[in-house]
Amino acid sequence: MIIAIDVGNTNVVIGSIDEGRIESSARITTNRSGTVYEYALAVKSALDFNGVDFGSAEGAIISSVVPAITDTLKSALGVIGIRKVLTVGSGLKTGLNIKIDDPAQLGSDMVVGAVAALADIKPPMIIIDMGTATTLSAIAPDGSFLGGAIAPGVVLSLDALAGGASLLPKVPIAAPRHSIGTNTVDSMQSGAVIGAACMLDGMIDKMEAEIGEPCAVVATGGLAGVVTPLCRRKDIVLDPDLLLKGLWVIWEKNVRR
Repeated sequence: MIIAIDVGNTNVVIGSIDEGRIESSARITTNRSGTVYEYALAVKSALDFNGVDFGSAEGAIISSVVPAITDTLKSALGVIGIRKVLTVGSGLKTGLNIKIDDPAQLGSDMVVGAVAALADIKPPMIIIDMGTATTLSAIAPDGSFLGGAIAPGVVLSLDALAGGASLLPKVPIAAPRHSIGTNTVDSMQSGAVIGAACMLDGMIDKMEAEIGEPCAVVATGGLAGVVTPLCRRKDIVLDPDLLLKGLWVIWEKNVRR
């Protein structure tokens, strides 16, 4: 059994994986100022709450898009007794052929998502991850990573709207009944949520045209389940555990083989 940790800008997802099966997962808030012991307590509590015997863990693997807390989290894992910790980045085998201008610039979340999707789905494909940012990754028919797109996430967009327009309130993330809102809240939700779905449809069409053939589409992230059902495209596969699965595949490539 291993501990897999995906560090995002808003949340840290902690999972326990045994022989490829995700036994449990928990979500804690990303705290950029958290200390080693605060993170140790948070991770231990999350694992204890799910009944995970972390003392028997073979090790842990981390994917992080928040460099400021990566080393803190590695030290926190040591405090709770997990000594072998891999971090997705330069020097770790992923098996992914990255064809962007500077492969070192590719976020570990996009790497891990691509590795996970390629383990289960035949390319070409487009991978959507809806978190603080919304990312789309394009995978060629031969499985190479071609590049992608990064857009503000739904929550970020709504927060910016409320913060920058004096008369607009903060509103919850929800799918409105109609695209034509008849009040401020519905109108903002339409623009943010239905607008995000339309953006995904358009970007999928554009990427498929550039790749030159139809693509499988897989979506993950906290808001994918809210937005993708509103897309015109109805064959989008939802996989909330995609990044945890990718971390397991990368662990296997570096430890087992």
